[in-house]
Amino acid sequence: MPALAKKTVHDYLKLPEGSPYQLIQGELVINQTPSIFHQKISKRIFQILHKNIETNQKGEVFYSPVDVYLDEENVFRSDLVVVLKDSKAKIEEKGIIGPPDVVIEVLSPSSAYYDLVEKKEVYQKYGVKEYWIVDPKRKTVEIYKNSDDGFVLVASARENGKVFSKTLSLEFDLNDIFKEVVEDGKNS
Repeated sequence: MPALAKKTVHDYLKLPEGSPYQLIQGELVINQTPSIFHQKISKRIFQILHKNIETNQKGEVFYSPVDVYLDEENVFRSDLVVVLKDSKAKIEEKGIIGPPDVVIEVLSPSSAYYDLVEKKEVYQKYGVKEYWIVDPKRKTVEIYKNSDDGFVLVASARENGKVFSKTLSLEFDLNDIFKEVVEDGKNS
């Protein structure tokens, strides 16, 4: 059986507006609707970022779904992206062209592999300055900084710890992200 031909941005742009897909390494991958728990975590991070980035006119913060165009075979929809004023990325009507300064992924069962492996590798290759992995189940945040050796873990914390983003010059208290977030109808 012949291998399926890789899809490109040209194919991606033919999808109906609002289609729940990402283009990852030439493959159309469906984006499942995130859980309410996932959305609450994402919302809290967005609120902190918005207050500190947009209010102080340092750049812009976007939340999913927003398309990030990296090359002909990669158009991602990450949970949150930050484009600072001096960024290489360009904000256009169809999405963000080029690597955002900071990308934040909130893990969910359906997307964890892509977030932890494939998307992470592509974001690293194209020069995203920081890549964050937020794990709602473990209540952890990991910040990876892009270096000559690829993404290097520079900050991590669990539950009530703190992490510092050098790119954003901003400290995050995990209590502000995870405290009293309800998962599956129970306080977690």
